[in-house]
Amino acid sequence: MKLIVAILSLIVLAILAPLAFMPSADDIHSQQSALPWQIEVDAQGRSKVFGLTLEQSTLGEARERFGLDLTVAIVTAPGETGALEAYLSSAQLGFVTGKLVLTIAVAGDELDRMRQRAVKTEYMESTTRKATLSAADLATAMTRPIDSIVFIPSVNLDEEAVLSRFGAPSERVATNAHQTHLLYPDKGLDLIVDTEGKEILQYVAPRSFARVHTPLRAAVAQ
Repeated sequence: MKLIVAILSLIVLAILAPLAFMPSADDIHSQQSALPWQIEVDAQGRSKVFGLTLEQSTLGEARERFGLDLTVAIVTAPGETGALEAYLSSAQLGFVTGKLVLTIAVAGDELDRMRQRAVKTEYMESTTRKATLSAADLATAMTRPIDSIVFIPSVNLDEEAVLSRFGAPSERVATNAHQTHLLYPDKGLDLIVDTEGKEILQYVAPRSFARVHTPLRAAVAQ
């Protein structure tokens, strides 16, 4: 009798065990709302993507969202003033993975002072420099809002897939033979389709879309 009870217990456990690891309705909703094409725009012209509201959510909130693997540094390419960025080499966004770069809003003079106090400066690819913040400046950076987000999916997206998820863009701007910018100003999205490389999704608040559109048009006009 004891043997029968034990066998029945094992059978019930085998049936119920997988259910314990099934995602809840809240988990499923959270994963879906984190997808790259899930963009919410508020009445103030800001957009929410990946659970973060641009020009409002702070770097500290992003770290809570993505964890301590988020690397923060001042990145300066040749001929540029540099930007305070947070980088994640592998971000899980719903069922989509890819590289994530957050640009943090910091005034130019404050950025210069942070760079001067950096604990380490090193070169990344080519001549791009990366300055690691001091502990005090890192704490300050955590209180600053996120200005823009760049996401580079792990899988290539063809134009058909893009249109099915994001809809038709309001404008297309080809910068060379293989790169085309699909512009969605109402979403604050510049989506670069590249037939020879990775696609790039750049998110800004819709109210600030001119920061993307104006230099892009100027570059094409040259």
